[in-house]
Amino acid sequence: MSLPDTIFCVSLHTFYERKAINTSIKMKVIDLIHDNNSRPFSFEVLPPLKGNGTAQLFNTIDRLKEFAPRYINITTHRSEFVYKDLGGGLMQRQRVRRRPGTIAIAAAIQQRYGIPVVPHIVCSGHTREDLEYMLLDLQFLGISDLLVLRGDKAKEDHMFQPTGDGPAHAIELIEQINKFNSGHFFDGTEIKCPGEHFRYGVACYPEKHEEAANMESDMAVLKRKVELGAEYAVTQLFYDNEKYFAFVERARQEGINIPIIPGIKPLAKLNQLSIVPKIFHCDLPEPLYKEAVKCSTDEEIKQVGIEWAVEQCRELLSKGAPNLHFYTVSAVDSIYEIATRIY
Repeated sequence: MSLPDTIFCVSLHTFYERKAINTSIKMKVIDLIHDNNSRPFSFEVLPPLKGNGTAQLFNTIDRLKEFAPRYINITTHRSEFVYKDLGGGLMQRQRVRRRPGTIAIAAAIQQRYGIPVVPHIVCSGHTREDLEYMLLDLQFLGISDLLVLRGDKAKEDHMFQPTGDGPAHAIELIEQINKFNSGHFFDGTEIKCPGEHFRYGVACYPEKHEEAANMESDMAVLKRKVELGAEYAVTQLFYDNEKYFAFVERARQEGINIPIIPGIKPLAKLNQLSIVPKIFHCDLPEPLYKEAVKCSTDEEIKQVGIEWAVEQCRELLSKGAPNLHFYTVSAVDSIYEIATRIY
């Protein structure tokens, strides 16, 4: 083969490769979820800590991309206040954002890997103007799939407090996004050149949101999100499949018919036996707990977590779960092993 022929073949291969990537990116998350030809696998990553590079983040994606994820979620983290000792008994209150760059990271992942991205957009720590600028940045970058969340309360607050005029609940943020989609800024000003509409998913809680009075009120909130336009829901992590199945059945009875995607996080460290139930407000089933408390090292509990998650995932898929969404923090190796065994 001559050099021009070689160049032509390489160029043609690159053209078709890029065309396939662009087709995948153009597909909306809801379409990917319904696509039976794609693997029911997605995962969530965190932006790097401030001052750190992207090497560890990209290593995580490099490790898991062989399982052809439908999409990758990127979390958003609010600013927090810390106190700096100035000496002489003086302390200075400073606002710090430890994990900036959600939108930039989302764009970098999409550009580098050609995998659809879903940045989280949250009420927490943001005014309505802040959120509007995020939507504009995302629109400029051609990113139109979102996961809409209220987000966590500030560490110094006993309960969630909106920032300035920012939304106090995910429903209010959805309403702002819908207004943006309709061609209007939050103050009512018309958008002269409206772009592609944002599509979004939301969170749900098989074991009830920690602040919900009861499951009935929590389900009513989810139903309202769906009425406003949520196309799918991703669950808080859980370890008891029966709670997921019961939650889905109840949602269907309430007329909530969007895909409900189970969120999976395998146990990987001994301290998670107490930390996970406390932070994520989920129960550890007795059989899992009995095996976990026998462990004396992180490696031992990591293996227990893998075995439990493999069986959990197999049952979820066999009973019709539309996708499996993995939370990767401290669990990349475990998720790789689980994915190897179930896909």
